[in-house]
Amino acid sequence: MKKTIICAAFMVASFTTALAQSGTNSPYSQFGLGLHTDQGSGFNRGMNGLGLGFHEHNQVNYLNPASYSNIDSLTFIFDAGLSGQITSFQEGGVKKNANNSNFEYVVAGFRLAPKLGMSFGIVPYTNVGYNYSTSEVKERDYNGQPSNYVTNTYAGSGGIHQVYVGLGWMPFKNFSLGVNGGYLWGTLDRSITNSYTNTSVNSLLRNYSASISSYKVDFGLQYTLSLSKKDALTLGLTYGLGHKICDTPSVEDISVNSQTSVTDTTTYYASNGMRIPTSYGVGLMYNHNNKLKIGFDYSLQKYGTIETPTYYNEKKDEFLNSVSEEKKNEPVIGYFKDRSKYTFGFEYMNNEQSRKWSDRVRYRFGASYATPYYYINGVDGPKEYSVSAGVGIPLVNYWNNRSILNISFQYARQEAKNLIKENTFRINIGLTFNENWFSKWKVR
Repeated sequence: MKKTIICAAFMVASFTTALAQSGTNSPYSQFGLGLHTDQGSGFNRGMNGLGLGFHEHNQVNYLNPASYSNIDSLTFIFDAGLSGQITSFQEGGVKKNANNSNFEYVVAGFRLAPKLGMSFGIVPYTNVGYNYSTSEVKERDYNGQPSNYVTNTYAGSGGIHQVYVGLGWMPFKNFSLGVNGGYLWGTLDRSITNSYTNTSVNSLLRNYSASISSYKVDFGLQYTLSLSKKDALTLGLTYGLGHKICDTPSVEDISVNSQTSVTDTTTYYASNGMRIPTSYGVGLMYNHNNKLKIGFDYSLQKYGTIETPTYYNEKKDEFLNSVSEEKKNEPVIGYFKDRSKYTFGFEYMNNEQSRKWSDRVRYRFGASYATPYYYINGVDGPKEYSVSAGVGIPLVNYWNNRSILNISFQYARQEAKNLIKENTFRINIGLTFNENWFSKWKVR
């Protein structure tokens, strides 16, 4: 019980630290729910997020809750991870760099009963963090010289976090079912400021805000087919419920008199709230003698059917973006598109049971491609290409030889025609404590 309390206290402390940080500087995080964060614990990230068909006895794989049924019956697994990254932004010959670090996740797992495993943790969902500006000439004098400039400043912060509890059950050999029940919360704050060098023109500020508070439910299934004594193939399936997560996002339009500092504020409210998409996933994992594991995952998030919030003013009965009265309660569809992600990867370890340290080192590689889930000015947003490589290093001391230090390096590129190109170099570090909590001493 003391260990459980200490574990829970550490998770709360880690979560508090994570909330105070932003893991991105990307201008693309201003769209939709923000940037989807890397999913999975330390061993998944070495394979670039691969994991729907994996079921490890000494790692927590929350990507598919059915995998919890394979957790070792004698141990308690605790896994925490952090990351650091350098991102290069390029547009029109101009380059900028930004650095970020973030406490990523805290998860735990253990065997609750025979053939029944349990996991719980705090994991990311989306991330928002950007601040940039553009300037242009608004007016010219009689001689054609600029007389008034406008500077547009775009800023945003926040993100969505998830705390979950999950169960994985094996009703019969080689077949497992699982479910994660979670709670989503967070804030999404974005602003656009128009300021003018001519003080006779009012400055304009538009604030978008949404407070997220809702549930999240994901289901998983895994089936393993034995091909021979040394070879097996596992099929993993996942399904996530899509639903509304915020009823009343709002927009404030604030006009500021630059000479008197008097403000005039108009508030708009959403006629249809923000939603998360229904999601589907399928994965295959080939296992050869517990040495070589090769997998492929495909995931689909149905953003294409999600409505975009329509904002209107209840008191003045006027609409933002010239939406007509007839369309007040109609969904606005066409800003988002379905998001697909393809991931391939493998893990190699010579011999997990060997007493030789080097035989138990895990080597991992992964690559993925993801399509955007939103449009920018009517064209597709950026596609993402990424690769990763990592190692799982066994930690050996006089009381434990089961804990693992997972280190991975990732390169990701986001690009779209005539838009900003992003190149990100990221290092992920995860520490998996595998403690022998549930074994009993036998006295002879």
